[in-house]
Order: sequence, then C-alpha cells, then structure tokens
Amino acid sequence: MSFPWGARFAFTILDDTDVATVENVAPVYRLLDELGLRATKTVWPLAGREPGSPFAGSQTLEDAEYRDFVIDLRRRGFEITWHGAAMDSSERKRTLEGLARFRAVLGEAPRIHANHATNRENLYWGAGRVDDRIVRAVARRASGLPEDHYQGHAEGSAYWWGDACLRHIDYARNLTFDAVNLMRINPSMPYRDPRRPLARWWFSAADAEDRAEFVRLLESGRQARLEAEGGVCIVATHFAKGFVRGGEVDPAARRVLEELARRRGWFPTVGELLDRLRDHGAGGVLPAAEWRRMQRAWVLGLARRSWRRRRRRGGVGLLGGE
Repeated sequence: MSFPWGARFAFTILDDTDVATVENVAPVYRLLDELGLRATKTVWPLAGREPGSPFAGSQTLEDAEYRDFVIDLRRRGFEITWHGAAMDSSERKRTLEGLARFRAVLGEAPRIHANHATNRENLYWGAGRVDDRIVRAVARRASGLPEDHYQGHAEGSAYWWGDACLRHIDYARNLTFDAVNLMRINPSMPYRDPRRPLARWWFSAADAEDRAEFVRLLESGRQARLEAEGGVCIVATHFAKGFVRGGEVDPAARRVLEELARRRGWFPTVGELLDRLRDHGAGGVLPAAEWRRMQRAWVLGLARRSWRRRRRRGGVGLLGGE
C-alpha cells in the first residue's frame, strides 16, 4: 500500500497507561513531539479503588496535573484513548461513568480500546481471545483464571458493557506478536470477527512491555527491514516502564526513536493508521487461514517473550506483560 508524502513504511505506538504519571512519561512525549512522531496514549478516567494494586501509583483523569497534561497532548496531535474505566475491575455502572468522564474531559468518546490486565470487564479476553483448541487450552492453563472470569461481552453480567463498546469504540486490540511488520502476520488488519461482534474492528500489535523490550524490538536491523518491506508497525508498550530515568529519556530508547525519525516513515496515531488501512481495502472478515496462523504465532511468541522475561527478572507467567 502507499503511505502519505511518499513514506516507505508506517509506524506508531500504543502507550498503555499502567503506572504512568506526568513525571515518568512526559519526557518521552516531549521527545516524540520534537521528532515528529505521533502516538496514541490510553488513560483511565477514574481512580482505582483496590488497596495494594500494582497500578496504585498511576495517575488518572481525576488528577488535575495529569488531566492537564493529557489535554495538552491531544492539542499537540497525540491521540488519547481508553484502557477501561479504571485500573481495577469495573462493573457496568462504573464503566459508563468512566466513558462519560472521558467525554467530559476530552470532548469526544474514545475510538480505541485495549483490555487491561485481568480486569473482569475485559472483552473477549484470556482464552476467549482465540478459537484454536490447542491455543485456547494453553491460554486457559497459563492464566489460572476461571473460564468465565472476563465478562465485558456477556450480556446480563454485572461487568457487561459490550453495547457501549459497539456504540463508541471503532477499534479494539487483540493479539500481539514478537514482530515489527504486522502485515506479514495480519495483512487483513483491521478486521471483523463474527465470533466477537461487540468490537467493530480488531487490530494486532507488536508487543514490547517495557523499555528493554522496546529497544530490542526496534533494533536497527529490524527498522531497516520494516522500511525495506514497506511494512506497518503498531507497538504496544508502556512508556512508564523504564523509558525515563532521572527526568530524561533513557539513552537507548532515545537512540531507537531518533533513528526511526530519520527514516522515510509515516508516523500517525493508531486511529489514523487504522483508518488508512480501511481506506485501502481492509476492514473485512478475517480469512480463516490467516486467523489460524495468527493464533499459533501469538502463543509461540508469548512463550518466547515469557522465557526472556523470566531470564531478566523471573516469575512472569505465559500471559504476563500483555
């Protein structure tokens, strides 16, 4: 496909808001702005309620400093979107309250949804993300959660909000991969899934949980291949996880981003990129053969990343970090 202004490839970032504060992510966004790179940042409209949560230090739209920061990002051309209502599980009433809060602050509903961790209102999550019998069994065993834990798509459940997702959200993230050029794995992206109809379109991403994985994923050779192949990359990461040290962007992360900016790429937000893919003919029902390959690539990639994470810091389960 062709990209604007004669660009040879497309690249963007989906930055999930886990443990994010103004202090630990603002320097990254300043650098992206300076380099002309756009990204999409998820937010939580509401504060968490569970004491001892691993995400308890995160700021939300209830924090005035963070709210002002997010509004300024949007004014600068970054896309702001949705990671659920809050850092912990939200029943339907709270999810709808979070959507209303998002609209009140940003003037419009979010376009993109990314499920968060083990929140019970997640849509089609855990083993419910996939259909392959073997892949489902592996995912179910690895999660250690009951079959019915995720209920955002289950009408009648206390956590049901699938109707609101269908009404407001354009794109939902599903599988992630240890790959840079997503067109080699999911060329039909974004796609429709008749078995998961409460999202209008689904999309894939490259998984880089933290700064170390981001730098590894986007080493120079992989960037060169992405450009040579005329590929498309959406990296799902967390800028709050190691990208900023002492108020400055980590040198390795800076080097990767500066190299990207020097290449002839198109650097839109996630929503802009997915819109263009649809304009070029994507957005149909995912072919069965492509879906089979994606599921197997997903579970194999998770196993590889889990092994690397255990080597780095130990104790991460198969589905950890996604």
